[in-house]
Amino acid sequence: MSPRHTAKKKARSVSKTTPNLPVLHPHAAGIDIGAREIYVAVPPDRDPKPIRVFASFTEDLLALRDWLKSCGVLTVAMESTGVYWIPLFQILEAAGIEVCLVNARHCKNLPGRKTDVQDCQWLQYLHAVGLLRGSFRPSETVCAVRSLLRHRDGLVRAAATCVSRLHKALTQMNVQLQHVIADITGVTGLAILEAIRAGERDPIALAKLKDGRIRATAAVIAKSLRGDWRSEHRFTLRQWLDTWKHYQTQITDCDTAVARLLQNFTAKVDPVAQPLPPRTSTRKTPQKNEPRFEARAELYRTCGVDLTQVPGLQSGTALGLVAELGPDFADRFPTAKNFGSWLGLSPDNRITGGKIMSSATRDVKSRAATALRLAAQGLHKAQNYFGNLYRRWKARLGTPKAITAMAHKLARVLWHLFKYREAFNPEVFQQEEKK
Repeated sequence: MSPRHTAKKKARSVSKTTPNLPVLHPHAAGIDIGAREIYVAVPPDRDPKPIRVFASFTEDLLALRDWLKSCGVLTVAMESTGVYWIPLFQILEAAGIEVCLVNARHCKNLPGRKTDVQDCQWLQYLHAVGLLRGSFRPSETVCAVRSLLRHRDGLVRAAATCVSRLHKALTQMNVQLQHVIADITGVTGLAILEAIRAGERDPIALAKLKDGRIRATAAVIAKSLRGDWRSEHRFTLRQWLDTWKHYQTQITDCDTAVARLLQNFTAKVDPVAQPLPPRTSTRKTPQKNEPRFEARAELYRTCGVDLTQVPGLQSGTALGLVAELGPDFADRFPTAKNFGSWLGLSPDNRITGGKIMSSATRDVKSRAATALRLAAQGLHKAQNYFGNLYRRWKARLGTPKAITAMAHKLARVLWHLFKYREAFNPEVFQQEEKK
């Protein structure tokens, strides 16, 4: 036998033990989620066969639930694997079993041996001794809105792809309309595209469809509409225009469903007794992808504060934050620092021997953090305390670090608004600006 095989055999024969820790959750189970099979481990004294495997069909999940209840399991730990955990999570939660949804990275970083036991058994042991912490998950009503808004975000991205394909079809025909008007899906652009679809080819007749707000003259627009009207490119243009319209219809239906779900939220304030504050934004027209319903009024009723008073937060951004966090998220985080750390916006100091080796932020995939970063980036021209502070940070730290720092500041402001249900007070920051 070669020396390498001998070394491998010795390595396998070494006993791998874990420290004997006190059991804090004696009624805990561990579940390893898979696409087709689900492995479940209960305490060894609860069943002659403490590890079982179930299929991912609904009737098998119900059988898994009944087996856990017969074993006296009160709490379960499972990893958040893709979206496979959602059906089982909902079934167990409805049955009154506490589900501890944990990050897979946290389980791997914990000390101990995992190779000699199955994943479900390792999760059961870690949960029993209290080494796992559950991930933050809002209530079911919030999760329903969150699912629809994430779906809406996908529709908006798909519609943006259609616009790029419209540009490509026009360029292939050497029609330079997209370089003359800012948005070909605006009033003028859609009118011209619909006329092209109907068979109009005269550039002068097409240029007369321009709206009065377009800065380009009719002569320039007519010049841009002289191209090579090949049939295959016109067919592509028509297909992508129909697809874009279909996505717009889907987005409108999605907004209607979101508005209906927001009615199920408990009101934190009476809009009649405490009317909605006036708008602080000077924008006369809504942005392109803003919700197509009165999202600002609904958010004020469900949250108790007007989030659009905070600089950088528009109604669409505020709706996304509430859908990701819920109106009562501040109760789950003791301080604003905990909230900023959970978002991955605060420095993750790695200290060794009293010396900070690294202060980079953690790599956290959070839609709420992304929304706050976009809000922070929109403050680059704001004439207020937040805008001045962002520009100073940008000049000193650079754009990426300034965006993260400003997003962290907005997160702290957001936590205080939801924690104490107080309206945003810009005078506090004006006093800081005077200092």
